[in-house]
Amino acid sequence: MRPGSTDKVNSTVVSEFVLLGLSSSQELQLFFCIFFSALYVVIVLGNLLIILTVTSDASLHSPIYFLLGNLSFVDICQASFATPKMIADFLSEHKTISFRGCIAQIFFIHLFTGGEMVILVSMAYDRYVAICKPLYYVVIMSRQTCTVLVMLSWAVGLVHTLSQLSFTVNLPFCGPNVVDSFFCDLPRVTKLACLDSYIIEILIVANSGILSLSAFSLLISSYIIILITVWFKSSAAMAKAFSTLAAHIMVVILFFGPCIFIYVWPFTTYSVDKVLAIFYTIFTPILNPVIYTLRNRDMKVAMRKIVTHYLKPKKISEMPLVVRNSLI
Repeated sequence: MRPGSTDKVNSTVVSEFVLLGLSSSQELQLFFCIFFSALYVVIVLGNLLIILTVTSDASLHSPIYFLLGNLSFVDICQASFATPKMIADFLSEHKTISFRGCIAQIFFIHLFTGGEMVILVSMAYDRYVAICKPLYYVVIMSRQTCTVLVMLSWAVGLVHTLSQLSFTVNLPFCGPNVVDSFFCDLPRVTKLACLDSYIIEILIVANSGILSLSAFSLLISSYIIILITVWFKSSAAMAKAFSTLAAHIMVVILFFGPCIFIYVWPFTTYSVDKVLAIFYTIFTPILNPVIYTLRNRDMKVAMRKIVTHYLKPKKISEMPLVVRNSLI
């Protein structure tokens, strides 16, 4: 045997990974396929409606709705990086993904989740300025500031995901290739590498864990400051603010809770991890439209106008002259 041939065999790179998905039961897989397909359609259509409403209605050209439109776009992206593949796998006997496809999923999940964290913090900051510093709101939350915040969200997401991939893409995968999840989740993939993953897990905590905890702490702190400020003004305003922020806090907990649980303690993986991953990849993108639009009077009025304009049949008098003549 030639020198170095053993090393060459031991460093064989895995070309694809096997995704175990959510369940091995055929009946449950059919149910999940229908259920998540319906959810995905609602996510895409609901968030597209928000983007269309915010961009087309002049009364909604304000900082909070500008940020909301960008949040809806990120939600569509976040729901699309793995959900179509998961739905297709429910109908497939062999649930595999190529090595490059797996790395692409890791790249996009951290790009979009990192960006969404910054946008959620930006929206909380907007509410803080509007309630605690109303006289300076127009100056502080200018169009330029909002644009910078959105650009910052994509920059943070990009830096965050590239820093994760920097120690993932070159890991030696020479044997196990079964990922117990419905997508390539970073903690589970790194555990398949043919080396001691302790240092990698420390890097995951230092990156994803700290980012999640920092953003979550900023959000909760801003909500507490808002509630304290409103409480000193009037009890009625306090009740209204608490009603609004309670829904926002619920979305924040459902989004950040699973992220913190999975990425702050990646040393041990639990079977519940893949269930928790559903919250920030599918359920949060569907909750954001509900929380931030259906509880908002201005958004409901604007959406009603959009739906009426595009779906309500036009009267003959409102039609173009050529169309009217053809009908007559």
